[in-house]
Amino acid sequence: MQISVPEVMDIAREPKRMQEAYGAEPGRASFANNCLLARRLVERGVRFVQLFDWGWDFHGVSKDTDIVQTLPEKCREIDRPVAALLKDLKARGLLDETLVVWGGEFGRTSMRENRGGSYGTFIGRDHHPHCMTIWMAGGGIKGGVQLGETDEIGYHVVDGKMSIRDLQATILHLMGFNPYTFSYKHQGLEERLIGPEEDGRVRAELLA
Repeated sequence: MQISVPEVMDIAREPKRMQEAYGAEPGRASFANNCLLARRLVERGVRFVQLFDWGWDFHGVSKDTDIVQTLPEKCREIDRPVAALLKDLKARGLLDETLVVWGGEFGRTSMRENRGGSYGTFIGRDHHPHCMTIWMAGGGIKGGVQLGETDEIGYHVVDGKMSIRDLQATILHLMGFNPYTFSYKHQGLEERLIGPEEDGRVRAELLA
């Protein structure tokens, strides 16, 4: 892989129409450029590609963290390149064998702490560990399936609860591993991500 890194990194080699589909601009650091780079890596056989996009901590403490003013801008930054990446992988016959997982560090409340009104007029949302949204595509996932439902304010899961271990077990299964026997050596021990089946189960309703 190291031999071909300069070529892979040079997204200027991509046709103009492909750069425009992603919203990519060669020479500029952006999530769009990274999505196009991810496709180039995948088609060259790189087995794991991880993309990060920072700046989603919308607590509403300032203009930059106000969901009314800044969240739509962040959504525009990722929606186009993510959609282009999925379409591009599918068009090249790569989506069936590529599992795309999108998620964040936390769920969010539908409200924010007032803290004595010190935040002023900005609107934000706080961290929430009890429910969150993650989506997956390709790689053996059944399209169009929605699993799980929260109460009306998004605070508690009321139906179709999926634990983090369920998610991990399902991803391992999609990658061809048995999640209940898969282990890795760490400091002389055989470590396991998933214990017995009740600790995390493969969610068959998500599988194609």
